[in-house]
Parts: sequence; structure tokens; C-alpha cells
Amino acid sequence: MKGERVAQLELILRSHPEGLRKSDIARRIGVHRSTIGRYIDELKQYSEIYEDKNLVKIIPKGDDEPLALSVYESLALNMGVEMLLKNSEFRTPHLASGLRKIAVGMQGYAPKVSANIMTIADQVDSEANMANALQNETLEVLIDAWVSGRIVRIVHSHQENGNTIDEETELAPYFIGFVENDKGRNPVTVTGRLRHTTEIITLDISKIKSATILNETYTIPDNLKAFRRMETPASPDYVVDTIPLTLLVKQKSALNSFDTLTHGEIETQKNEDGSRICRFEAENSIELILRIIQCGDAVEVLEPLKFRTKLKDYLENILKMYK
Repeated sequence: MKGERVAQLELILRSHPEGLRKSDIARRIGVHRSTIGRYIDELKQYSEIYEDKNLVKIIPKGDDEPLALSVYESLALNMGVEMLLKNSEFRTPHLASGLRKIAVGMQGYAPKVSANIMTIADQVDSEANMANALQNETLEVLIDAWVSGRIVRIVHSHQENGNTIDEETELAPYFIGFVENDKGRNPVTVTGRLRHTTEIITLDISKIKSATILNETYTIPDNLKAFRRMETPASPDYVVDTIPLTLLVKQKSALNSFDTLTHGEIETQKNEDGSRICRFEAENSIELILRIIQCGDAVEVLEPLKFRTKLKDYLENILKMYK
């Protein structure tokens, strides 16, 4: 069986039929030039590789089945990939590999689009090699857990009182994607249910320090929808990942309590009495409720009404325990 690096080498060579220098291959794969020779020797067991004027080339397979995309589909895909890179920090060798496979299939009928996607794949590879390798490994573990339907134990960091705190959480991954953000690049996140609860949280994958798959399974509800915004009162059948909050903030420092949560840009309107009306998108999780409680009477939820009612019921249930 071919190793991951050898398979990556084969795909790179097939996407560059004109050949590549060993130094170029090493840069694309993210390894030292001295190791490329070993990968080439291993690949020769599966494919016809040869060197011509310091260029490593591969003889195309005669039975390769081309990808059946129209020119319109090809261009739309190209535009979509460019938007992805512009609006997110998502950089992984798997994205580069998938783009090359698609681009190779386009070479015969959309050569310009194919060449552009090849260039984007090279850019993704280059930036992925410079990125945090742990983030790519974490993403792979989360995908494996999601595909196999198993709980994952993660350790993630967050800020608390100016200090970085590591917290362990056991999560049933429901979605891996982006939390929509109108400003700046969107982080890659995992959304899932906290084990032994019905609470849903969304975590920035770049803040996860370790991820371990457990030998315990879970099931994603059939009627679950990902990343639904609470623009209107949501049905209890759906999970709401972000909420457009409107808060009355009487002490500006109280906003520091929300630093550990995933939230969007905070829009602030100052009142004559010194208080502030703050509007922002925040993750819909038990952590959000706890942060609001932590603020005491310095923060009041104004909208949405459904979340205000949920917070009120939560507080009343706590008070009942002490009556």
C-alpha cells in the first residue's frame, strides 16, 4: 500500500505532466529535498517514473477516467475555491490534493480553469506547510470521529481573566465547517453535542490542543440542520448555532466575560446614562448562559425574546433549588 506522501507525490506529478524538479516537489510536499529520492523509488513500484533533464516525470495512465464537469461547472467551482481561500483560514494538504484531482480532469476541455485551480492548489500546499500541523491532525481526527459516529475527547484552550486555560470536553461532532462572520476570515469550527447533555457548542479548531476518539458511538438526529440563524423563533427540532443577541450593558468591563465564546463583531450604541446597547452574533451554548449569569445585573438580555425567556426559566429553576 502506498504511503500518504508517496500518493501525494503521484498526484503532484500527474498534475504536472511537463515534469518538476526535486526541489519543487519537496517544497510542495513540505519535506526536505534529500527525502524525495526515496519517495520516487517507492512510487516506481506502482507507476512509471523517469527523469528527463533534471525533471521528474510520470507516464500518464491510459485508463484514467476524466471528470465529467461542464465548463460552467468548472468555472463556478474555480470561483467557489477562490472565495473559500479569501474568506477563511482553511489550509490543508487534503484540499490541495482534491483540487489537483479535479484540475487534472479539466485539462482536456477547460485548460485555463484547470491551470488556475492547479495554481490555487500549489498556494494551498505552500500555506498548509507553514500552518500549524496540529490543526490539520486535529481536523483529521474530528472527521474520522464524525464519519464513524464516535464521541471524541478534546482539550481546548480559552481565555479566562487574562489567563489561557485548558479545558477537557467530550463531544459528539455534528458538523465541521465555518461559523458565518461578516468581517474578517471565518475560522474552521466543529459543532456538536456535549456528552451527557443536550447542549450544543461550537469550537474553533485552531484552539483545540488534542483530540482522541473514544470507543463510544452517537447518532446525529435526522431532522438536524447545521448553522441555522435565529432570525425567527426556531423550532425545537433544530439546533441554533448562533444567536443575534441584543444586550443592555451597564458596565463596559462585563463584555470581557464573552471573550471565551465564539462571537461576531460587537456593534455598540452608547446611551446618555453611560450604558450601552450591544449587538452581536454569539454561539448558542450553555457557556453563553453562564457568561451572562456571571455578569450579574451588569448585563440584561433584550433580544431575542425566546433566548431571554430561556435565560429567565434557567434562573428560576436554579432559585427553586434554594427555596
